[in-house]
Amino acid sequence: MDVDSQPMMEETILVGDDLMMGPPSPLIPPEIASHVLEGVNLCDGILRTLFLCLQINDTEPFCQDEIVVYKECAEKRDKELRQRLQDSEHKLGLSMPFEEAKERAAQLESEVTSLDRRLILASGIEGMEGFRQRWSLHGRLTDTNFILTIPSTMFLSQEKVRGLEAGNREEKKGRASRRFYNKKMVLLVRLNAAILWITVRVSAPAIVVKVGASRSSQKILLC
Repeated sequence: MDVDSQPMMEETILVGDDLMMGPPSPLIPPEIASHVLEGVNLCDGILRTLFLCLQINDTEPFCQDEIVVYKECAEKRDKELRQRLQDSEHKLGLSMPFEEAKERAAQLESEVTSLDRRLILASGIEGMEGFRQRWSLHGRLTDTNFILTIPSTMFLSQEKVRGLEAGNREEKKGRASRRFYNKKMVLLVRLNAAILWITVRVSAPAIVVKVGASRSSQKILLC
């Protein structure tokens, strides 16, 4: 079989826009950036190598290896950053006081509304610039919506905990009231018994018993 007669497979040439096929890198809040970024390979060295290749060759077809390596590194980096971001937001939500969790949830909801409006405006921009804006805004909106569920969950959990604590306090108050009532009833019963004993003792007739002729008469009061 003649190899030359077989159809040649078309080789795919990667360009810079291929790096925007997946979601953009997550936006890291400044207050947790140091913890989230610690120990993560940010691919900055690989990116510098890619830029250098593009400067020298001035076109993507001669930098295919550099583009592939950076694309793989960036996907791995973003996946790890998103996982760390979720874990940090979860811990932050657990450690937040109740009022701060409410305030943070309100801030995130406001940010989601703003991103929604900007995404609608970007839908009217044509060409590559419009695509880039929509790509970036859609990624930020997706990440923010997911993060919003974390403090909301923590907020609901804290509400549940507070409800349980309030219920426990009411139950303890009820137990204390029942103990006080029981002690009061026991005291009243004893007091009534003592009053009855005194009444019977005073009103009952004395019974005189004579014991033996040789002994002096003794009066024994029996009640």
